[in-house]
Amino acid sequence: MTDTTAASLRKTPLNAHHHAAGARMVPYAGWDMPLEFSSIAEEHNAVRTRAGVFDVSHMGEIEIAGTNALVAVQRISCNDASRIRVGQAQYSGLLTPAGTFVDDMIVYRMGPNHFMLVVNAANTAKDFAWISEQIKTVGEVAAIDSSSRYALIAVQGPAAVDVLQPLSTVELAEIDRFGFAHGHVAEARVTIARTGYTGEDGFEIFIPPAQADAVWRGLLESGRESGVLPVGLAARDTLRLEAAMCLYGNEIDESTTALEAGLERMLGWNTDFIGREALLAQQAAGLTRTLVGFELSDPGIARQGCPVMRGGQQVGAVTSGTLTPFLKMAIGMAYVPIDLATVGSELDIDVRGRLLKARVVAMPFYRRAR
Repeated sequence: MTDTTAASLRKTPLNAHHHAAGARMVPYAGWDMPLEFSSIAEEHNAVRTRAGVFDVSHMGEIEIAGTNALVAVQRISCNDASRIRVGQAQYSGLLTPAGTFVDDMIVYRMGPNHFMLVVNAANTAKDFAWISEQIKTVGEVAAIDSSSRYALIAVQGPAAVDVLQPLSTVELAEIDRFGFAHGHVAEARVTIARTGYTGEDGFEIFIPPAQADAVWRGLLESGRESGVLPVGLAARDTLRLEAAMCLYGNEIDESTTALEAGLERMLGWNTDFIGREALLAQQAAGLTRTLVGFELSDPGIARQGCPVMRGGQQVGAVTSGTLTPFLKMAIGMAYVPIDLATVGSELDIDVRGRLLKARVVAMPFYRRAR
């Protein structure tokens, strides 16, 4: 990364702290972000067995408010936002008329006529432009890119409650999964959501940027005795892959539909969302391909882009793959023809000219104990 490139990267409110801590920094989605603080395996396993703290302030926040806010959200969001009460959140997607992904997102209902959408960092500007265009005709509603108003810190893992509760005025046990509440953490006025991207229990904390450092330091100090670690982007990716969570640009993009990605659960069929007609047509015709999980039988790691083979012919490509630090398995996801999607189906993965044997397995690869 050249000095010119480094100078042009955006920085989260915790950037100086990460540099001082010796994190390995990389450019990501236009931001200077920590890839790892210690090692991928150490950080990954800390989250699975104790807890980890993540700086995810690069994520985008788009707020939609006004008399017709729900009408606007029902148009652009493929899930049914009328089902969420104030204080609840919902996983959803921004879809094209073809039923493919502009982005995936979490929709928070902040008030009866006020929603906040948390979108992927690389897509914030694109998403805001898309949303603004699509709700033009709704009337009595406005969309605002409010990303600069928030820093976002996640604490994830089985010890997340124990780490966060001593710093919080909110009774965390009263926040349900995909619920949120307002209160204070380390004396900062925040919103605490029981959401995350790791497959573990945990929280994401929306914080005024000027107070992010106090919250970050407070969480690490609160978790010091139990071995809580700061976690970078690399372990965040291996954690979400173990949990079989889709990543925009890998499993989902403008060439993949919600049905192909196995995300029918996010579709509010009773609403008139953008892409609904195309998905109904695809559902009626039947899918020709779908997203599957696989495990390698041969030694090696299948990375994104590796061809998926069957009988000497390419039938797909790996969307994500890794050797998981916790499960210690070489796993991945890929789109394959429907007739090869059955659990137990045998595949070959072309890894730099070597054909490695693999088989389709059920997802998620990892499921936390309840």
